[in-house]
Amino acid sequence: MNKLRTINDIPRARRRSQPRLGRRHRALLAATGAAALILGSWLIGLLLSPDNLSTRLEWRNLPPSLQHPFGTDWLGRDMFTRTFKGLALSVQVGLLAAACSTVIATALGLIAATMGRAADRIVAWLIDLFLSVPHLVTLILIAFVFGGGMRGIVIGVALTHWPSLARVIRAEVLQLRSAEFVQISRRLGQSRWQVAVRHMLPHLLPQLLVGLLLLFPHAILHEAAVTFIGLGLSPHQPAIGIILSESMRYLSTGMWWLAVFPGLSLLIVVRAFDRAGESLRLLLDPRDLQN
Repeated sequence: MNKLRTINDIPRARRRSQPRLGRRHRALLAATGAAALILGSWLIGLLLSPDNLSTRLEWRNLPPSLQHPFGTDWLGRDMFTRTFKGLALSVQVGLLAAACSTVIATALGLIAATMGRAADRIVAWLIDLFLSVPHLVTLILIAFVFGGGMRGIVIGVALTHWPSLARVIRAEVLQLRSAEFVQISRRLGQSRWQVAVRHMLPHLLPQLLVGLLLLFPHAILHEAAVTFIGLGLSPHQPAIGIILSESMRYLSTGMWWLAVFPGLSLLIVVRAFDRAGESLRLLLDPRDLQN
């Protein structure tokens, strides 16, 4: 009887393990598809010829067609080229700003957890201070102080999007601080910063990668919002925020394609980054896959 029960339990165990594997595979496919979509849109923007951005009055205000899939604007510029050039520029700015914000969060998280109670209180106070103010308001002020443009946007996003990730890094470091290998390193005479950089930082790389991917959607949306109101990138650059801002003056005349296609493309890229970050978080945390 025991042998029969054991044999009958084998299919049940297989059935229980299949959903976990299926969920892991779905997360991997979602992350791969999102990465391919992001990379493809970025490469299309880089490979498209800038000649279609020149003014051609004979092509102005054309609706979407086979020759111009996204139509043309009031100066005859191809909106397909402008949209993907703007996406490539937004991806570059968003990744640079998110990377800088991740570096700030990592440094402050390590300082808070390794440099004593005074440093921990200061970092905790900074985190609460920045979280108490809306990101967009602080970002606008910082971008205005630094004169706008790409430099102002990158600095503004980097200085406003680090608190949430810094809180996660601080909690992870507090758990690692009680690990046996960290205690042995301290007894061997290594300083706190050496222990943090050499032994703790490698364990934080998965969280940092996921944090970078999850910070990007906020970075690119806030970059587009600040550019939309005129404090971001230069009007001569084909940024999505500039395209949407310029299209507002022509929507009442029926030129809907000037805002629909750029806005929808931005939404798809942002959603792809968010999906890639969530899928990667599931792949790196087996506890979520077991639920």
